[in-house]
Amino acid sequence: MYELFLRALPLLQQAVIMTLGLGLSAFVLGSVLGMAIALMRNSTLRLLRIVAFSYVSIFRGTPLLVQILLIYFGLPRLGITLNPVPSALTALTLFSASYLSENFRSGINSVDKGQWEACMSMGMGYWTCLRRIILPQAFRIALPPLGSRLIALMKDTSLASTVTVMELTRVAEQVGATTFRYMEMFLMVGFIYWIINQILTLLQTWLEGHLTRYMR
Repeated sequence: MYELFLRALPLLQQAVIMTLGLGLSAFVLGSVLGMAIALMRNSTLRLLRIVAFSYVSIFRGTPLLVQILLIYFGLPRLGITLNPVPSALTALTLFSASYLSENFRSGINSVDKGQWEACMSMGMGYWTCLRRIILPQAFRIALPPLGSRLIALMKDTSLASTVTVMELTRVAEQVGATTFRYMEMFLMVGFIYWIINQILTLLQTWLEGHLTRYMR
């Protein structure tokens, strides 16, 4: 297996960068979109709540693979053509935002309503209260599910291989096809995914401990 690893190493190095780039970019963009959707779900305007609920229902209720294929193969029929990487990133972002919005919403709703009332009584506006008081506490509450979503998203990047994105799974398929050593390649790639996610788990654990001490 070692000689196979050395043979595949240049491709694996590029694939790790692609996997990390897709996963982290989709998480950051999905967090921004997910926060907006979470605030819409909590809005007093019924129309915004309906739009946000519909978004979550569609993207959380359909398979990510179907969404990737629709964006890559379906949008060209509407005159919108995206390359494989932007297609995968778009699908991963939209998909992750639906889950992240629920993580953020649960965190925001877990903060005692009395704190909103205290902020308003002190003359703070909605956005000031949200930024300075509510969101720091909501983030601490939502951190465990956010970390789990990032780890799941890293594994979901493997589906980008279906639209020829050269991430880890695609490299395993190609090298396995040329060497007929599928077992070794997929074990190797599975181990790399595990290493990446263990590092993310340790970072999440450290951040949870740091925020817990800071907020005491």
